[in-house]
Amino acid sequence: MTFSENKVLKYFEKNKTTILTLSFLALVFIALNISGNAVYYKFFNTNIDQATTTADISTGGSPSSCNVLGINLHGELYTYIPKQNDVDPTTNYDVVSSENVVSLIQKADQDSTIKAILIEVDSPGGEPVAGEEIANALKTATKPTVAVIRQTGASAAYWAISSAGKIFASRNSDVGSIGVTESYVQDPTTSKNFVQISVGKYKDTGNPAKPLTADDKALLLRDIKIVQQNFINDVATNRNLSVDAVTKIADGSSVLGDKAKSVGLIDEIGDETSAQNYLSQKIGTPASLCW
Repeated sequence: MTFSENKVLKYFEKNKTTILTLSFLALVFIALNISGNAVYYKFFNTNIDQATTTADISTGGSPSSCNVLGINLHGELYTYIPKQNDVDPTTNYDVVSSENVVSLIQKADQDSTIKAILIEVDSPGGEPVAGEEIANALKTATKPTVAVIRQTGASAAYWAISSAGKIFASRNSDVGSIGVTESYVQDPTTSKNFVQISVGKYKDTGNPAKPLTADDKALLLRDIKIVQQNFINDVATNRNLSVDAVTKIADGSSVLGDKAKSVGLIDEIGDETSAQNYLSQKIGTPASLCW
């Protein structure tokens, strides 16, 4: 997560929690961001008749109107999109949820009118579980899958599409950022007066009102290192790279498209048109996208 809206910190003062995130930036302020728009809101808020197809819902047209389902992975990545009233409703962050993306992948895979799946990525990352869930869904899809990274496909967003059958990116795209961060803004005005009334030494770890102790930091670092290794292992498996090769570039930094290709993080320099041409060859007919 790469934002620092102070007004949403009220959420964390109330809920006393932190969120583990994979982020494009090395240092972040943990907060919760929301948007009124879920991925394919229309898709998930339509009463789906058994005869209705993925193409019908995505385009509002006939099943023959397209043969490739396009899925947007834009903005901060979460496992689900929080209710708008959980935080300041005046904010309008761009977010996407893995539960929506995974559902679309699965429905498209079962839809006989859809021959392939294209995911368009422009995201700095988000929650590791969300990235893992999408990667697993792409991995188990039986139809051709392709990802197109526009400006940014980093961290959890990169994890999410690392298992796509083919990955395209612009030579100017930011790609990778294989790293993990867990941060929050400690409140100096309340930490001096913090009184712990809880059972369990680490129960209040992550509470901005509690001073971060050396033991707290060691605990958080322990889990971050585990997630980092999981990230490395999955990228190595999904991209058919050695763990050592991924470890060498897993310093949390992103690389531009040409470098990403040379180290194996993407397959080709290209855009959506390049991906459509590739899919046309894979499915044996001109690829027609619906979103």
